[in-house]
Amino acid sequence: MLVSAPSKRGNARHQSDEHLEELARLADTAGAIVVGRLTQALDRPHPATYLGSGKVEELKLRINELGATLVLFDDELTPAQGKNVEAIVGTRVMDRAELILDIFATRARSSEARMQVELAQLQYLLPRLTRMWTHLEKFRGGIGVRGPGETQLETDRRLIQHRIRVLKERLADVERAREVQREGRKSHYRVALVGYTNAGKSSILRQMANDVQVFVEDRLFATLDPLTREVDVGDGYTVLLTDTVGFIRKLPHHLVASFRATLSEAKEADLLLHVIDASHPVWEEQRDVVDGVLADLGLADQPKLYIMNKMDLLPPDEAEAVRERVANLIPNSLFVSAIEPGGLDGLRASLLDSLRRQRPVLEVRLPAANGRMIAEMHRDGEVLDQRTDEDVIVLRARLDDRTIGRLRQAGARITVIRGVERVKAPVAPAEVF
Repeated sequence: MLVSAPSKRGNARHQSDEHLEELARLADTAGAIVVGRLTQALDRPHPATYLGSGKVEELKLRINELGATLVLFDDELTPAQGKNVEAIVGTRVMDRAELILDIFATRARSSEARMQVELAQLQYLLPRLTRMWTHLEKFRGGIGVRGPGETQLETDRRLIQHRIRVLKERLADVERAREVQREGRKSHYRVALVGYTNAGKSSILRQMANDVQVFVEDRLFATLDPLTREVDVGDGYTVLLTDTVGFIRKLPHHLVASFRATLSEAKEADLLLHVIDASHPVWEEQRDVVDGVLADLGLADQPKLYIMNKMDLLPPDEAEAVRERVANLIPNSLFVSAIEPGGLDGLRASLLDSLRRQRPVLEVRLPAANGRMIAEMHRDGEVLDQRTDEDVIVLRARLDDRTIGRLRQAGARITVIRGVERVKAPVAPAEVF
């Protein structure tokens, strides 16, 4: 049974159906079957039961009528609200945050993702222990079990707090290992795919990298672990393209904090590709949700390119309307399809152009006898011009940081002709939550 309580203010009531539809998709992802829906517009949530008393009684009648065994609220409930509603309706009650955490627990594949989800679940559970264990909150006593008088509640709280500390330490170790990996990638142009869940990020990575092993599924949160592939963008250039975990409306803040290390891949990227499902009726709201999470992560000023995906799903007249709307709202966006042949050619060309703008045009002078370095420049860079000046080879080229460093070690004279040579700032250690 799905329950929504939109605010009477603004346009929340108009979005209620779409939000309930998304909750239904979350329920389907978790393996539940939706048998009914209930909505009440509120000025403010009731402190004891979230819904009004009359609506809670109506919910109880609907549950008995439909035979529902689970109630899913579209908003996060306080521990007291969840307990009170359960007591009245006599059925298990979950809120949106708990449902998302449950989905993440079933979708997590790597040990890192499982630790991140467990940490978020424990942080969600900790303040709810008081309500969950009131029947056990008594002092233990009797022959053989007399002790310091620690309650069951205190024992559980202490164990959970210890487990949270252990998980944070292990995730900090994982982040240090990731930092070592990122150090080795600094010479590459790094691009991160971000966006609302099921916007098609994994499909874009799969097609761009031509890798059928990239997991793709038409469900919410199909991918939790970051996945990086080297992508050829033409003219001998490659970029490292990373798929990150998708966002969603009302994403539990514990989950965002737990996945901070994973999302640091986006923080270290030279460019963010914000993928938007252009065929979704509320794509503008989804865009705002993702931009809000990125701002919370400190990525609001990161270089960003909006990618309107799934254009193949739109009829011609709707596609034209979307193009006009996007042109006014977010100019210079790209319109792509991960399904149609050539549907990502514009994105590939845009990445090539972005990479070229990042690399300055250099004049390199080195001895003509140093054939090894000349061959390396042709192999790993873009040589625009080459001439001989007595016993010196003079080349105009765009080069990556690693090749520039190797040329300097070889004694080459390098002059910037156009652009600014890029110098990476030192990377600050990730904050541990």
